[in-house]
Amino acid sequence: MDFIDQLKQFSTRVDGIRDSLQTEEATKTAIIMPFFAMLGYDVFNPQEFTPEYTADVGTKKGEKVDYAIMDNGQPVILIEAKWAGQVLDKHDSQLFRYFGTTNAKFGILTNGIVYKFYTDLDAPNKMDLQPFLEIDITDIKETQVAELKKFHKANFDVENVLNSASELKYSYAFRELFAKELQSPSDDFLRFFLTDAYSGMKTQTVLDKFRPILKKALNQYVSEMMNDKIKSALSVNENHADGNSKTEEVAEMEENTSKIVTTNAEMEAFYAVKSMLVGVLDAPDVTYKDTESYFSICYKGMVTKWICRLFMNSAKKQLIIPGEGKTQQKFAFESIDDLFQYRDQLIESAKRFSL
Repeated sequence: MDFIDQLKQFSTRVDGIRDSLQTEEATKTAIIMPFFAMLGYDVFNPQEFTPEYTADVGTKKGEKVDYAIMDNGQPVILIEAKWAGQVLDKHDSQLFRYFGTTNAKFGILTNGIVYKFYTDLDAPNKMDLQPFLEIDITDIKETQVAELKKFHKANFDVENVLNSASELKYSYAFRELFAKELQSPSDDFLRFFLTDAYSGMKTQTVLDKFRPILKKALNQYVSEMMNDKIKSALSVNENHADGNSKTEEVAEMEENTSKIVTTNAEMEAFYAVKSMLVGVLDAPDVTYKDTESYFSICYKGMVTKWICRLFMNSAKKQLIIPGEGKTQQKFAFESIDDLFQYRDQLIESAKRFSL
């Protein structure tokens, strides 16, 4: 499964359960740890993903940051986690204190929904006050996918991320400023446009008169520009259409794809099974494949190397674990917690791929 597809599935899951998360611990377990697992980190290996990492601050000893991603025994990314319903702005200073006491080059502040990425562009070993990247996992922009992918374990390179961080930081600041001006043009912004468009005195009365006019003009221009892009994209699709047969084929593919819906319960089952296999298989090697009839947990995305299958779309839930030869062990269960009764059988199934 492509990274962008994983993001989309994860985004849907987070959006579906965010309102049910009432504590910081629930947020960590349900969405923050799975997020970093999606990025390829073994969140159950303390040598790679260390919980409660000690980061002494001045005279305060024993100060702990929620998580640290480690490389050769040294922290490279510090993560401060908050409850899903908590606003992050109030807690930047806490991560700021932690950052200056370690060798980590990146800090991430998150409530499981929003992820703010920081580094030390302004002064060495001193975390910037503003993030160079901010992502809302339930509303990921296309341009952010490539940047987030740089933090995947398979791609992560400190120098590579630092090289793009400066541009990202100022690009983000410019977009924020432009969005603010679109909503309420400032006096300086107004004067810039009036310099060539209005020859009279730029008094406050004049500025107040033209403020709503500039706002309307800018927003209309953005809207028209987006409409032109949409029309252009539709025109390209029409020009590449290969008769009715292709249209029907695409429609059929879309219909088949839409029938597969990965539920929150299936994802919870996946992470439950994955947690039971810690020490047996590397966390990134435990993957899943959803089908119309069942949910399969497999090794390295290979459907032929399945660890177990779950039938959860009916009132009678069933867990199937492959046995010797072509035999299968079938177990009925009611809740996700019931799956832990079959930990030994799941481990034996997974051991086939650890040799």
